[in-house]
Amino acid sequence: MIHRNARLAVAGRLILVSRVLAGRPVSHVAKEMGVSRQCAHRWVSRFRVSGLDGLSDRSSRPRSSPRATSAAQRELLLGLRSTDRLGPSALAARVGVSASTASRLIARAGLPRLHELDPVTGVAIRAARRTQLRYEHPAPGDLVHIDVKKLGRIPDGGGWRLDGPAALDHRGGTKQRRMGFDYVHAAVDDHSRLAYAEVLRDEKGATCAGFLARAAAFYASHGIHIRRVMSDNAMNYTKSNDFRDVIAGLGARHVLIRPHCPWQNGKVERFNRTMQEGWAYRHPFTSNDARTQALATWLDHYNYDRPHTACEGKAPISRVTPTS
Repeated sequence: MIHRNARLAVAGRLILVSRVLAGRPVSHVAKEMGVSRQCAHRWVSRFRVSGLDGLSDRSSRPRSSPRATSAAQRELLLGLRSTDRLGPSALAARVGVSASTASRLIARAGLPRLHELDPVTGVAIRAARRTQLRYEHPAPGDLVHIDVKKLGRIPDGGGWRLDGPAALDHRGGTKQRRMGFDYVHAAVDDHSRLAYAEVLRDEKGATCAGFLARAAAFYASHGIHIRRVMSDNAMNYTKSNDFRDVIAGLGARHVLIRPHCPWQNGKVERFNRTMQEGWAYRHPFTSNDARTQALATWLDHYNYDRPHTACEGKAPISRVTPTS
């Protein structure tokens, strides 16, 4: 695991070391790698002593922490938090620690924030981004998450991502032609993580309805019958008769997330990010059509080959029961 603030990963450190050992001046190599001379000397020294193992990260944890919060203080602080519902500053004064330490202990224990609690009973009544419960429905089709992600369209030739930022007119002399957006509609099965996506021209209700019908056909080809569909509260989902008719035709139930709580639809939101990193922004495309055509290939890789942590390191198709 790479340290959060590290300038070089292990591969970069090996490149640095190989260039120095080839006879290049350390200062020159450090400059082109974007690190200090001291940093470069450190990695070269570690490589000379331990070889490739020396280029791996070491734990930053100290050998001893004599000023660490004691277990008794920690238990007292968490107990007061639960019974008296005090904030970090008040807890710090009671227990004899700093307010930042109190906040850190509360977060580590996974306790809800005060504004998420009923002030009378202390029961959690509001949605929180943090949760100890990672739900997963027991069978494919029990719940399918859907969402729409906007992507800026690519001009022919690739635009500034291929030509470089210097190609843009930052002085306002010439207006850049607005390319508009593609709308990537995505569906993810909650249990198996099997995904379906299409690049469409808008996100109107009729378009969303057509996408859901085609997604349902895709899942049906894998033996999955959709029983519930989860979406956000956008009007294209909640006010569209076309979308409502498709839901009814599937014999499914429409489930809405709480307003302003997109993390409740987190499986498709996370898929959107994975899709951007693995497909849309993986490399510069020379045209919008080239990017659109590449989606199907990447989606096949995601569903049938790419390991998924939620599937115990296997592809999503591994969690779909064969129909033949």
